[in-house]
Amino acid sequence: MITDLTEGKTSRVLWKFFVPMLLSVVFQQLYNIVDSVVAGKFIGADALAAVGASYPITMIFMAVATGANVGAAVVISQLFGAKKYEKLKTAIFTSVIAMTALAVILTAVGAVTCTAMLRMLHTPENIMPDSVIYLSVYIWGLAFLFLYNICTGIFTALGDSRTPLYFLIASSLGNIALDILFVAAFKMGVAGVAWATFIAQGISMACAFAVMVIRVRKIKSGRYSKFSWSMLGRISRFAVPSILQQSFVSVGNLFIQTRVNFFGSDVIAGYSAAIKLNTFTITSFATLGNAMSSYTAQNTGAGRFDRVRAGFKSGVIMSIVTALPFFIAYFIFPTYMMHIFVNPSEADIAQVTDVGRSFLMIASPFYFIAAIKLAADGLLRGAGEMRPFMISTFTDLLLRVIIAYVLSYMMNSEIGIWLSWPVGWTVAAAISVSFYFAFIRKKPRNAAV
Repeated sequence: MITDLTEGKTSRVLWKFFVPMLLSVVFQQLYNIVDSVVAGKFIGADALAAVGASYPITMIFMAVATGANVGAAVVISQLFGAKKYEKLKTAIFTSVIAMTALAVILTAVGAVTCTAMLRMLHTPENIMPDSVIYLSVYIWGLAFLFLYNICTGIFTALGDSRTPLYFLIASSLGNIALDILFVAAFKMGVAGVAWATFIAQGISMACAFAVMVIRVRKIKSGRYSKFSWSMLGRISRFAVPSILQQSFVSVGNLFIQTRVNFFGSDVIAGYSAAIKLNTFTITSFATLGNAMSSYTAQNTGAGRFDRVRAGFKSGVIMSIVTALPFFIAYFIFPTYMMHIFVNPSEADIAQVTDVGRSFLMIASPFYFIAAIKLAADGLLRGAGEMRPFMISTFTDLLLRVIIAYVLSYMMNSEIGIWLSWPVGWTVAAAISVSFYFAFIRKKPRNAAV
């Protein structure tokens, strides 16, 4: 259902728009989490480590897909808010064509460099074969990933956050069933985990694309171009910084994974489980940022800067509410959270659990700060303020990588790596919020919402 975000009480509009997006993230993250759970529970700690070793690389591809999706969604939201429907349709189909071409290129590059990327990360030899299998299958499914993401971005840009949720629920449940079937019943090992995700995501993409085309054709408009180089340039102005932001964060995670790998497969396995939980959390916050982007883009397109101010206040409250359950689960019950991924009765599993527990207890108290940072980032991105948005993100990235290496060498422990997350989030949050206030002071005040 297409929704105009420029009308209605701000807090009610944002919550109604955000909650289905958040639920979509829950089911989307089930892809990665279920893969690790099935690998750890049904195959063993080495399989969990193998899936985890591939994770930073898969996140680079995900970062490109997400960044392009977010950038395109800003332009589409602005055009929808301004009711320029011919240009809106041109932006939509230009985005789809560009994303398809990008997916083909990255699939070719990834297929050739798969093993080399894993060796670059110093992946231990005992998990290398399974890591290669998992990553190879993932790469061949990049077209599904990219097209599904752009469809999701189009739905949310048009104010529809429910349709992606329905697809994700069905796809995630299918992925869980296929994971268990391929691994527990067919004994396919890590390959079964990979192929389950591949099949489920392919079906989800096909359904989302079909519905998106039908939905867009129902929007009444005059003649429009299916592809425009000038529109691609406009989209790129938002998409390229978003891709760079997402990609650089993922590259930073590659450096951190390289350092983690030096501590052995038990630490890799524990980190793999904890970082999946952490990524679930941060992706939820980023989804709030995406909701803020679409909301802000529609309202700036309509010249409603009063609603942008009100939106930020609501965004802060929503950040705190969203962060609270994650903090409670990870800080108070970290051992139980780790036992989702491993069997506590198995021998030599204690170190894996301890590693993940220490990460969660160090990072989770700072989730409130991270959530507010990402809400502010989303607002800046939706308003077209890309430079402040990127400065904040790169500061977080650089601090995290530098501190992770320095402290882990000084302490000769993986704990030094974990401490880098709180520092990066805190400094970057201060920068993002400062940029928001600088931006909003420049804008006219309209009637109160």
